[in-house]
Amino acid sequence: QVQLVVSGGGSVQSGGSLRLSCAVSGATYSTYSMAWFRQAPLKEREGVAGIGSDGNTDYAISVKGRFTISQNNAKNILYLQMDTLKPEDTAIYFCAADMGNLQRRLLLAPSSFGFWSQGTQVTVSF
Repeated sequence: QVQLVVSGGGSVQSGGSLRLSCAVSGATYSTYSMAWFRQAPLKEREGVAGIGSDGNTDYAISVKGRFTISQNNAKNILYLQMDTLKPEDTAIYFCAADMGNLQRRLLLAPSSFGFWSQGTQVTVSF
């Protein structure tokens, strides 16, 4: 059973940075596609950044150039480096995983992923 545990959320002022981590257990990490999602109050869950098992990445337009998804296969950890944060980035963030290599166009779709972490709150103030 794949387990995903997120850490690193918190509060920061506009323009600041945070790094989220997602520790993966119960899976051969390198064979999975991974992604970060977020959900703000009264909004649908949206894809933020995704990475296929082949290393291909995709980003939501709203975060491109500010957020970076990366992974450390040796430690089974997925990261999301978030820079130049804006108040509109405020949301609960989740990581997700699914077996195999997802096509780039599927990396930001919640329906592509079968395993999910608990959420972590990210709050960006003015």
